[in-house]
Amino acid sequence: MDAALVTVGDELLAGDTENTNATWLAGRLSDRGVAVKRTLVVPDVRAVIADAVGRYSDAFDAVLVTGGLGRTPDDVTVEAVADAFDRGLVVDEVALADVERTLEAIAGEYPDLEVDAAAEARLPRGSRPLINHAGLSPGCVVDNVYVLPGIPSEMERMFELVAEEFNGDTESRYLYTEEPEANLLDRLEDVRDRFGVAVGCYPDREAGHNRLQLKATDPDALDDAASWLADTLALVDPDDAA
Repeated sequence: MDAALVTVGDELLAGDTENTNATWLAGRLSDRGVAVKRTLVVPDVRAVIADAVGRYSDAFDAVLVTGGLGRTPDDVTVEAVADAFDRGLVVDEVALADVERTLEAIAGEYPDLEVDAAAEARLPRGSRPLINHAGLSPGCVVDNVYVLPGIPSEMERMFELVAEEFNGDTESRYLYTEEPEANLLDRLEDVRDRFGVAVGCYPDREAGHNRLQLKATDPDALDDAASWLADTLALVDPDDAA
């Protein structure tokens, strides 16, 4: 299974907000064996979001979109996703009931809050609603596109509702060495060619070692590649590295 991430927000492009959602989602998907093939940041522009969602929906098994939910003027993600699939917006009754319950629960804390619950619950026709247990605005699933909030705590909680739908065959192994990166290149190319695994080298200057990542869909190939590297490199325990 492969996936693409689309994170929405002018504040991300301007560097005003760190794109922690993309990092978190990529990690969680990779842990589940899903190959994340693209990460794209787009502005709060309906046509741009719709174009990205449409292209990525055709190209990848799943697309996860974060940000731009709600009723402020720059929250146009739901409308854009509907455009991508040529669908209208309708009030989803499940989403509406949850929005109304949430508003009732917080009425005492926010007595002056005015929210159009029906507008909040408008989702693309035929989509599956995703309840926001950590906030107000619902997400949804349209075909292979998962629409999640931009607030990290809300996004993470909502992702857990659908996490079991993301499963892939890619596995990883991690090895650590204090040998300089320049000295590793030939052997990393060799292990890639010998065993058909993907190889990455990530220096950690603070810890004083290089983290090697091996990825493949064949666990036996991973084991053989890791064993071969263990025989040709001076490996270290990351907890004991200088």
